[in-house]
Amino acid sequence: MVFSSIIFMFIYLPIVLAVYYFVPWKWRNPWLFFVNMIFYGWGEPVYILLMLISIMINYISGIFVGKYRDDNKPRAKRILVINIIINLSLLMFYKYFDLFASTLSIIPALDFIKPLGITLPIGISFYTFQNMSYTIDVYRHDGDVQKSFIRFGTYIALFPQLIAGPIVRYKDIASQLDFRSKSPDQFASGVRRFTVGLAKKVLIANNVGVLWDNYAALSATELSFAGSWMGIIAFSLQIYFDFSGYSDMAIGLGRMIGFEFLENFNYPYISKSVTEFWRRWHISLGTWFRDYVYIPLGGNRKGKYRQLLNITIVWALTGFWHGANWTFMLWGLYYAVFLIIEKLWLLERLDKAPNFVGHIYTLFVAVSGWVIFQLNSLSQCAVYYKAMFGLGSGGLYRPEDIYNLASFALVFLISIIACTPLSKNLYNRLPEKAKSFSSAALIIIGLVISTAYLVDATYNPFLYFRF
Repeated sequence: MVFSSIIFMFIYLPIVLAVYYFVPWKWRNPWLFFVNMIFYGWGEPVYILLMLISIMINYISGIFVGKYRDDNKPRAKRILVINIIINLSLLMFYKYFDLFASTLSIIPALDFIKPLGITLPIGISFYTFQNMSYTIDVYRHDGDVQKSFIRFGTYIALFPQLIAGPIVRYKDIASQLDFRSKSPDQFASGVRRFTVGLAKKVLIANNVGVLWDNYAALSATELSFAGSWMGIIAFSLQIYFDFSGYSDMAIGLGRMIGFEFLENFNYPYISKSVTEFWRRWHISLGTWFRDYVYIPLGGNRKGKYRQLLNITIVWALTGFWHGANWTFMLWGLYYAVFLIIEKLWLLERLDKAPNFVGHIYTLFVAVSGWVIFQLNSLSQCAVYYKAMFGLGSGGLYRPEDIYNLASFALVFLISIIACTPLSKNLYNRLPEKAKSFSSAALIIIGLVISTAYLVDATYNPFLYFRF
């Protein structure tokens, strides 16, 4: 089930909220646990069992880690290591087995290894990381042991962020599992945030995505210099509004039921360096790798060369987390190169340069990087890069490029403005009465227009569902 569907918005969600606010407090977490399973199993009921097994393993592990973390820390550490191995083994099997099998089968002696055609369980990358954050937080004394299986299961499978994040770490939400405040203002804020996310997805991401699909399907002789840039800029906008829209919807849904999730995006395309970009893009993933991988590896505490190695390892893993294709690891290493260059000397120079220099450089790196991220093979990337840098056979521009630019000019303009905090700053300057009116108008207009689009749509998956 996806947020941007009629069934979710007008059947599932109203029933969930009505029962949630009707039943006594002690039944709210059990109710959420139940509807979480319905939400997850709507499209893939076979994988509910996998999720329940994962929840049970980590629930039991957390209890034993908490039991021994003070009196017998070596035993607690062994349990933690076993827990991490189990979690990563499940993730590796379901997400990466076919990739490894197809790669190894190239070797004649290993050609008996065949891909199994495993269907990727939706959200496994996200809930696996949440599971591991729980046991690690318990081991570090960053969180108390959750003794209630229902509450722990509610945390792992909470439907607002289950499928595509944000990655909610246990220590950030533990107290909310036991008590959640509620108020009309919080609920209204949740509805408003959900509507903003829905509009981002349906009205912006889906529309610019059409332009990217058109250019991605072109052959080398049809892809011009202008068209290649227009296409990859369209994808850059699509993935931002698709994923940040999902995060907005998740944060809004969380508020409707009393949860406060941390922000996941902060206008990344206004960044003046790649380092800053990754402090603003998919914040929950970046902080997860920082706190659970980069710092344990030594961070920047063991000398310059070790720090650069740690950056390389973390970004190779970050890229590989995104998907079962070697191009994702290459994409991660692509960013590692720029982050290392900035760490060594470029960042200091960017700080002294005019702001527009940093903006142009960062946008160039980010937009160019999406080619590796989105295309499935190095040969496809090579064809696209040739067109982007004027070396392709499609020429400088084609008549279709001018037509597409004219057709998508308005959505491009709206997208570019929405990538900046301009509208937010203007809203904050309004008088309180004007804010209330504009918020109500935003909710009504956004819901009506988005729903009108959804009525004609058959399926609106989010891009990050595949990760």
